[in-house]
This record gives sequence, structure tokens and C-alpha cells, in this order.
Amino acid sequence: MVHKFIETHRKSNGFSTIASISLAFFVSFILFFSSASSNEERKVYIVYMGAQHSSQYSTYELHLNLLKEILVNCSPSESLVYSYQRSFSGFAAKLSIDEAEKLSEMEGIVSVFPSKTLKLRTTRSWDFLNFRQRVNKNPTLESDVIVGMIDTGIWPESKSFSDQGLRSPPSKWKGTCVNMTCNNKIIGARYYNSFGDYTLNEPSPRDFEGHGTHTASTAAGRSVSHASLYGLARGTARGAVPSARLAVYKVCWSFGCTDQDILAAFDDAISDGVDVISLSIGHSFPTDYFQDSIAIGSFHAMANGILTSASAGNDGPYHGTVANVAPWMLVAAASSIDRHIIDKMVTGDHVSTLGASVNTFATKTRLGYPLIYLQGNATTSPGDCTALPDKNVLKGKIVLCNYFSDEIFSTGIKGLVFIDDSSLDVSFVYPIPFITVSSLDGLKLLSYINNTKNPVANIHKSEEVFDSEAPLVGSFSSRGPNMITPDILKPDISAPGIDILAAWSPVAPASGIINDTRVVKYNIISGTSMACPHVTGAAAYVKSFHPNWSPAAIMSALMTTAKPMYPSVGQDQLSYGAGQLNPVKAVDPGLVYDAGASDYVQMLCNSGYNETMIRIVTGDASSCSASSNGTARDLNYPSMALHVQSGKAFTAKFLRTVTNVGGARRCRYKAEVWADHGLNVVVNPSKLKFSELKEKRQFTVSVSGGPLPGNSTAPATVIWSDGKHQVRSVIVVYTDYTDF
Repeated sequence: MVHKFIETHRKSNGFSTIASISLAFFVSFILFFSSASSNEERKVYIVYMGAQHSSQYSTYELHLNLLKEILVNCSPSESLVYSYQRSFSGFAAKLSIDEAEKLSEMEGIVSVFPSKTLKLRTTRSWDFLNFRQRVNKNPTLESDVIVGMIDTGIWPESKSFSDQGLRSPPSKWKGTCVNMTCNNKIIGARYYNSFGDYTLNEPSPRDFEGHGTHTASTAAGRSVSHASLYGLARGTARGAVPSARLAVYKVCWSFGCTDQDILAAFDDAISDGVDVISLSIGHSFPTDYFQDSIAIGSFHAMANGILTSASAGNDGPYHGTVANVAPWMLVAAASSIDRHIIDKMVTGDHVSTLGASVNTFATKTRLGYPLIYLQGNATTSPGDCTALPDKNVLKGKIVLCNYFSDEIFSTGIKGLVFIDDSSLDVSFVYPIPFITVSSLDGLKLLSYINNTKNPVANIHKSEEVFDSEAPLVGSFSSRGPNMITPDILKPDISAPGIDILAAWSPVAPASGIINDTRVVKYNIISGTSMACPHVTGAAAYVKSFHPNWSPAAIMSALMTTAKPMYPSVGQDQLSYGAGQLNPVKAVDPGLVYDAGASDYVQMLCNSGYNETMIRIVTGDASSCSASSNGTARDLNYPSMALHVQSGKAFTAKFLRTVTNVGGARRCRYKAEVWADHGLNVVVNPSKLKFSELKEKRQFTVSVSGGPLPGNSTAPATVIWSDGKHQVRSVIVVYTDYTDF
């Protein structure tokens, strides 16, 4: 990545072609001085060095010595931002482009890449998953589970984080609390801000954004009755594992979440002793595994027996947008629950228009407010509410908009009607009365405005309705396929992520917009950020019953017991993975597809990573077997994906191994296959016999068919059944999509 960055940088400055010796000399002369100048204009790079290695120096000294070798006009202490040395080796440092290039060529360096700024990506939701408040639990074992939240921090005074009835933290805990008082619920709290910018925050793990408080309470919050947002979604707010402990790692601030801070949080969380890591954060696009801070951190977490649960991203409905794609992470898509929040606007002719929003404001006038539509001018198009006219034109009115920016909320308008077909399945909170309507309804409203002398309207307070079609994947939820390893299906699973009520920071605006003065203790928001902690909580629930299971075994249990979801318009395995999260079933999956660090190493070998790099990453004598000559789909993964060329027949095999974890020592499983009419799926052998627990059995799945047209998927399912358990693996064959 460094080399590509250098090439682009130099071409953009006009030095891509040299036509003569004299020009070459001139360019060299200019480059010499621009290089010296660039040494003063450094940016933060991540230098990843894999697992900890023995050395005559301490890890910190080793990092300083490496910097001494390459820095120009800068001391190592000035350059160094972080030294990662607790759980893996590497550092973040301020470097020039040339210094980063020199480091990338040194022995023992896996990758050097610029640090990027990443994006942040329930009364009813757990009940919708049939995960009732009185579901079978073991509170003693549950209280030994520690959930690590890498997010915007936490508001510790929330009732969702009360430690009433909880004993002291587990003896395995090695973490600490920095600049915040913890309790027996929140047992760890750290913060990371390498920029040192505390303009809108304070130097502590406290949450000033609301996001981290929301995700933490969704995963592991205590039960709080009568929670609501101004009466909306009223009920008992709770997490999956109310007795589990929370360890908070604040990496996200008002300016975003940086790679260097995320890696520092992983380094501490692994060493502190968390059991599960939750990360509702992601890049804007998928990145090579060893140039991706989340993939790097989660790899070392996996190697230490810690599962990382991550969000798919909010860049749907386009294909190839899922950003967290490493196979050692469990990645969640966002789906709906059977409670949908809608809104209604009534115009002066008594016509009601239904739409989407979380509007907490009650109607204040029977007569309604003037309803207007900006007609545009020479520089703006009609309905463009980003280029604002004089405030007096807007003040006291409801505005119909095709586009808008947050600045409009400071103009004194009484409401906003947004025309947008793409987001009618999700409702958002705004600082004023707001409703999203379809383009068809927008045309009707425009007709009413144009044909009425004094058009008026009222936007009513939102209400809850039953959604019989749930669960459906949200339009915003990022879709597969996996653009880094096409034969590994991502996202893995779907979980509630639309209209989710959970705890909120009282100092954070309810809408996330600065001039919103409402103070709320619970808030309704949507996103794959909300789906992720549902999966995190379910993983912690399984961990409480099976503390010695590997991350892969827990992933498998959650994926193979997921409730089936079925293809429809905009919905397929590339959208929802294995299906809808089903925590109760996951405790007793019958069989699991297990995998460890060596299995992921072999997948990396099969994907073209070289042995030297892999040994640095793992810190052992890992080798790539020349005789295996396999592919990434040979990884013992609970789902199966196959990328094929459109218009051509195909055939492929998936080798899989299952481990008996069911209650019965002696059991027989039989394979049941369902396949799309364009596929032929054969399982061999079709029967598996186990005589003891933890016994393993291999089988192959042969998939053939085609040709398939472009922009298409062909699904199939293999279910292993013993009469009690149904171990379900989804298969998807897909061609290239033109909306990549």
C-alpha cells in the first residue's frame, strides 16, 4: 500500500515521465528538496510486525531502534505515537513517505500503511429473536464472561450499567480504569486519542457521542423497565447477558476512529483478558488483511481465544460493500424486527401521508404550518435544501426537500419532508418534526402545494406498527460478496439493527446534530452498529455455557443455528449470510465447524500470502504446505461460497470437518440437501456416525451447474440432522455484479 501511495503522490505532482537527461537531473534536484521538505510534513503510519518475537531488546526499544535507522530530522520519541507490545508487535509513528517506504523494505516488517479514520457503523429486539428475559441461563458463569467494547466509550451512570447484585470481577481480569470510576459491571475503561484533540470531549472513557453507550447496553446491559424515547418503544431494555462484565475501550471521537487507536485498543483488550470483542466500526471499503487494523487486531484476538464480532457496514444496498471480511471475525448484517416506527403528515385538505421517522414532537397546532417547496434558481435545482435562501423564507414553515444538509435545522423551520425512496425501511431521529416519504407521495405533495392557495401541513408524533414481513435486511446494510477472499461468504449472519432502543449518553444530542437540545437516557437508532452488539451478546451467551470453545466453534454455533431467511428482491445470502440470529438454539448446535490459527494460516497460504510474512504474523514456524495446493474455500467454514464466471458451467468441492458437541455420545447424522434448480449439490458421505463427544468426521460437498447469468446468485442448503439437532450450512454460488 505504501508503494502505491508513493506512485500516486508523485504522479499527481507531475513527475511521472522523464524525457531527457537534463530533465531527469532537474526532477532529481526538485525531488531531493521536496523529499527533505516532506520529512517535516509527516502523517501517521501503522508499522505491523506480527506476533511478539524474542530479541535482545525490549519490544519498545526495538521499535525505537527501527525508527532511529530511517528518521531524518526527527527523533524517535517525537515520531512514535504508539508502541504495540502487549499482545502483538508493531507501532504507529509519524513518518514521511520516504521513511515509510524504507521501513516497509526492512526485515521483520509485515506491512506499513497510512492510518485511516474509520466510521462508526432493546425492548423488543431480543424478544423478537425468541430470546426471552427468563431464558435458560447460569448467572454465575455469565458473570465470568467479559465483553470488550471498542467504541465511543460509555456513560457509567446509566441504569443499564448498574452493578447491583454483582460480585467482584473475575480473577482472570488484568485491566484497569483510566480517568473514570468503574464498578462491578463496568470493570475496565480506557481511552485512546493519539491526536490529543479534546475540543468537544474530555480525556476519559466517558461517552459524549451516545453510540458506545447504546452498543454496550444492547450487548450486556442490565434489565431496565419502562425504558422509552418519549414514550416510543416502551418496554424493558436489556442486553443478552445482563450479568456479564463490560470492559470499555474508547477509540472513537467526534472526528472519527483512527487505525492507530484501534490497534492500541486491541493490544490492551487481548492482554486485559476479555472473552469477546465487539466492534461496530469499519472502513469505507474492504482492505487487504494485513493493511487493515481490525483484521490485524482480530487475528491476534482469535489466536488468543477471543472472538471478535464486527459490523458489516452501512453502504448498502450495493454489492461488494461489506468492509469487515476477515474469516476469523463474525460479521453482522442489520435486519428489521416486527416493531416498525412510522410517522404521518396531514395536509390542509385532510389527506394523510405515511412515511418514516422517529419523531418525538407532538402536534402543536390544528391549523398546520405553511408547506413550501424551494423552486430553485440558476445555481440550484428545485427541492435543493442544501443551498439555503434567506432564513425569513424558511422560518415557521414546513419544507419539502429532495436534498438537505444539517444547516437547515438552524433556520427556524417547523418541519422537513424528505423525498427519498431508498430509506423508507428505516426511521431516524432529527431535531425537529421530520418525515421521509416516497417519490410518488412527494409528487402528490408537490401537486397539493402548486394547486392550493395556502398549503399547510402538520407532522404528527411517530407511532409503532406491527411489521409482519420482518426480518428483512435493511436497505443500508452492506452486502457481499467478499472482495478480498471471494470464496468466503460475508456478512456471516443477520441480527436486529433497525429501530433499536438502548441506553444513551445524556450529554449526546438525541439526533447526533449539535443544536438538538433534548436530553434522553434511551434512544432509538439504526445501523449495522446495532446488529453487531446483538451478535456479540449472543456470542457471550454461548461462551457462558461453553467457556472452552474456540472463537470458530462459537461462530459455527451461531451461524448453523440461525433462522433461515429467504431470497426476495434485494435479499439473498450476500445480504444476510446464514440467516437471522437465534441465540437459544446456538447453545446446543449438535455439531460445529471448528478452526484454529493454523487453519487460517493455511487459508492465507492458499490465498497467495508468502510463508515468510505468515511466520512473522504468527510468531511460530507456520509453513505453507506445497502439497496441499488448495483454495480459500478449503477453510473449515460454516458457510460455503463460490464465485463463478457468468455464462460458463462450473464445478467445485468443499471439504469440511464437523466436531460432535451434542449431548449424546453415540449419534448418527444424515445430510438433507435443498438446492436451487440451477445447482446440483452432492454430499459424500451423506451419513455421519459418532461414538463419542469431540469426535470429528469429514465430508465433501460437490457443487456443479450453470451457466448462470450475470448479476445473479444460486442458493443451496446442507442440513445435518440427528432428529434433535439441525446443523444448517448455507451455500451460495454467484457471478459478478455490475453495482460493485
